[in-house]
Amino acid sequence: MAQKPMHQNALSMIVRSRIRHLNPGCFALVMATGIVSIDVSQHGMTLLAQALFGLNLLAYAVLLVMTTLRLLHFPRELLADFVSPGRGAGFLTLAAGTCVLGSQCLLVVPLRRLADGLLLAGAVSWVGLVYLFLAATITARIKPGFTRSINGGWLVAVVATQALAVLLVLRTASVSPPNAAWLFTALCLYLLGAALYLLIITLVVYRLVFFPLRARDFTPPYWINMGALAITALAGSLLVQHIPASGSLAQLLPFVKGFTLFFWATATWWIPLLLLLEGWRYAWRHVPLRYEADDWDIVFPVGMYTVATYELAQALQLDFLQVIPDVGVYVSLAVWLFFAVAGVLRAFRHPTVPT
Repeated sequence: MAQKPMHQNALSMIVRSRIRHLNPGCFALVMATGIVSIDVSQHGMTLLAQALFGLNLLAYAVLLVMTTLRLLHFPRELLADFVSPGRGAGFLTLAAGTCVLGSQCLLVVPLRRLADGLLLAGAVSWVGLVYLFLAATITARIKPGFTRSINGGWLVAVVATQALAVLLVLRTASVSPPNAAWLFTALCLYLLGAALYLLIITLVVYRLVFFPLRARDFTPPYWINMGALAITALAGSLLVQHIPASGSLAQLLPFVKGFTLFFWATATWWIPLLLLLEGWRYAWRHVPLRYEADDWDIVFPVGMYTVATYELAQALQLDFLQVIPDVGVYVSLAVWLFFAVAGVLRAFRHPTVPT
């Protein structure tokens, strides 16, 4: 009988440790699972897409509860992460993950009311987190060096902005006729996300090129260099498809088409470079290959590129591009499955290690 309380205490300590050290970017799991679900749904794998939606809804609820408990019981640790330039941007995955889950509610399962709630929650969290993070970073009295502050994770600000634009376009397009004011808002978010990308990627590339980079410092968030472009291309493609051919916004369609293709082409350019750097990290520098919570920052860009290419091919009527998502859907699903299995195995082998 005495063993039962001991096991309960041990389990309580493990849960408490995981909450206390919860990764600020933990909602990247929701982003990755959501986009892979949408990806397989586009290719007719309905049951698998719905299963991933159910799993994602559960993951979102669990992570939301854990984040709330961390705020209530460990506010100092949470605040320290939030004001840290190198980690604070990870909190924006909450806004991005909320919007990706909302998009699932429109594309994978018919849950329009839940999508409305997630749209509102995503918008509120986006406004609060983006401005609070930037304000905290700007006004911090003690700041770490440039190389310890900037990384690809900052581009989650772009992903969150475009995820909100995507959900807003999808929700607006679900009613007829679409509301021009909401489409205009989505277009403004799309352009804002594009502007943020150009600003932040300049700093990221400057850090990569002109400062020494250790192999262990090339972390998974650098894949967001490509993922932020891919979701920008997705938002633009959806705008092209759903902005009416006649009306006040129609005259902007050629501009949106060109800009969207520009971002998709740049996302494509990033992929070989990122693969080369991964080879340098693991094959040349022999960094140990082990699961980290940030690994979901690889899954999301891979899945997002596939979904974005699928929509771009339809928006610009480029049928020859369809071969990319036809192959990419299996690649993104395989990458998701690989990290899911790795995460489960690591959780069982190292139950007290924070994720």
